[in-house]
Amino acid sequence: MPETTSDADLLAQTAIAVREAGALLRERFGDVVRYRTREELMDALAANDDAALDVLRPRLTELRPNARLVEDELAGGALPSGEWWVLDPAEGNVNHLHALPEWAVTATLVRDNQPVLTAVHLPLTGETYTARVGAGAHLDGRPLHVSPTTDLGLSLVATSQARPDEDEDVVRRVGASVTAMLFDALVVRTSVPATLHLLNLAAGRIDAFWQFAGARADLLPGALLVTEAGGRISDAEGRPWTPQSESFLAAAPGVHTEAVTTLSR
Repeated sequence: MPETTSDADLLAQTAIAVREAGALLRERFGDVVRYRTREELMDALAANDDAALDVLRPRLTELRPNARLVEDELAGGALPSGEWWVLDPAEGNVNHLHALPEWAVTATLVRDNQPVLTAVHLPLTGETYTARVGAGAHLDGRPLHVSPTTDLGLSLVATSQARPDEDEDVVRRVGASVTAMLFDALVVRTSVPATLHLLNLAAGRIDAFWQFAGARADLLPGALLVTEAGGRISDAEGRPWTPQSESFLAAAPGVHTEAVTTLSR
């Protein structure tokens, strides 16, 4: 596909690519994958990643030959200038291994450090969430809108664990934030992966999501979906969020300020 192809057409083709990768991962889904050591766990995770990447890599390279690929879903920080595909070939991979349904395939095109389009496919439900800058967020073509709620005390909120080996300060901050939200919000959900919470936020099913630390592949797809669905994103202190930020908050506009206050205590 030539570089002059519109972003709208590029997004449509990206959605096809994540569906193809998702179909392959669905074939691999079933019984719990047993492992006895960290090495066996990492091998099983890598096998899923590699299987999906074998589909995604050639499809996306054909779509955008000059765009580079970021395949390390745990990487963070700013990218060099130009176009990059930020991929999480098996978002929620550990859930896939444990025969749990919360996993997805994501591909996000970042242009000069700004996400411009994203496609997220949930193979077990067949749903595909897409967003493009200035064009809104959609679920299988239907527009998405964040919740109209204005009261954190009536809100369903969620958080996620960025990685299992966070340092002690981050772990303690996560615990304190959950405690604070248990006092101020209606219900607190805690699970991985982050992307699925952010899909629910963009669809108006939950009202806020936060996470400490994190990676580009965790947060960029959902950040674009939430923004295009009318939500607000920032860090936990209410400052503009970038991939270099140490925290992330996405919320319906009516509860964003309250959520910042709670997380800042």
